[in-house]
Amino acid sequence: MADNQKQAAARRALDFVEDGMKLGIGTGSTAEEFVKLLAERVAAGLKIIGVPTSERTAALATKLGVPMSNLDDTPHLDLTVDGADELDANLALIKGGGGALLREKIVATASDRMIVIADASKVVTTLGAFPLPLEIIPFGALATARRVAEVASAHGCQGDIVRRTDSYGEPFFTDSENFIFDCHFGSITDPAGLAPALNLIAGVVETGLFINIASLALVGTPSGVDMIEPAK
Repeated sequence: MADNQKQAAARRALDFVEDGMKLGIGTGSTAEEFVKLLAERVAAGLKIIGVPTSERTAALATKLGVPMSNLDDTPHLDLTVDGADELDANLALIKGGGGALLREKIVATASDRMIVIADASKVVTTLGAFPLPLEIIPFGALATARRVAEVASAHGCQGDIVRRTDSYGEPFFTDSENFIFDCHFGSITDPAGLAPALNLIAGVVETGLFINIASLALVGTPSGVDMIEPAK
């Protein structure tokens, strides 16, 4: 059922893609559904240039014939379409389950608009049940994680902070050769306050909290696709 909802949201997002657009393309299972559908439109004559948020997305898009560029050559984007691990009614997001949060945020903030595509299970009242990913440089990573715990506690967030590992049990490295630490806070009642506080910690490259970045969410449900816009 979730796969059908993801595909429905991805298909609806295509309605916002116009000929000639420079398009940021996200990472993750829902974003991959979008890439597949986008490739069909490109094959039928749609002219776009895509900027991927990960090497994985770049490989899939290239394989399917979607023209790819990068932010150095294409620094201003019209639209980014990406998924989310959690989103609330104000379109505050947790992203980074796939380990691409840094590049995802760089691409999203280089765009005039970001649209989130997701299935209904990703909509929450309060962020934090999904562990919050942080991208942290390897040097002094454990010391950085201890500082993260202190800052998070001051913002009402406590829980295990765990360095992510790959399928072999080795440290997971992002495309930018950094670690991901997953913060099991359970509840983040002040994401707008926590995000900048974490970003001030030396060693934290970026957080998976996307605040005031997305302008629209398209959420696949059993009965169709709901649109969520942030409160004015």
